[in-house]
Amino acid sequence: MALSFDPFSQLDRFAASVLDSVRAPRLMPVDLFRDGEQYVLNADLPGVDPGSIDVDVDGSQLTIRAQRTADSREGVRWLARERGAGQFLRQFTLGDGVDVDSISASYESGVLSVIIPVSERAKPRRIEVASGDRRQAIDA
Repeated sequence: MALSFDPFSQLDRFAASVLDSVRAPRLMPVDLFRDGEQYVLNADLPGVDPGSIDVDVDGSQLTIRAQRTADSREGVRWLARERGAGQFLRQFTLGDGVDVDSISASYESGVLSVIIPVSERAKPRRIEVASGDRRQAIDA
């Protein structure tokens, strides 16, 4: 005889619904890499309304916020509901070597891409070395 009621799965669902009621911001997985003269940050935000995405910089703090609303269909019996809804939040501390005024962002296919250019003063540059002979010629 097969059981149509699994008490343990019902307990798991109940616990998840109670613990999830806190509505703490969810983390978003990211990839971050340097590509030449810029850093690229890709954040997974599938199913997020692009209008809810907020990227801002305050001093050296880069903050990404987004909102995904839960499917609220009436009269359906959910068999599984694992896709999280609510607010997503991620913060990053930027170093001195980035150009915060030129940061740009785009959202495509559920991925937010943030481009963070390297500042001019942080780029490698060649320093001319003066020799003692050259100084004497200038002073004379």
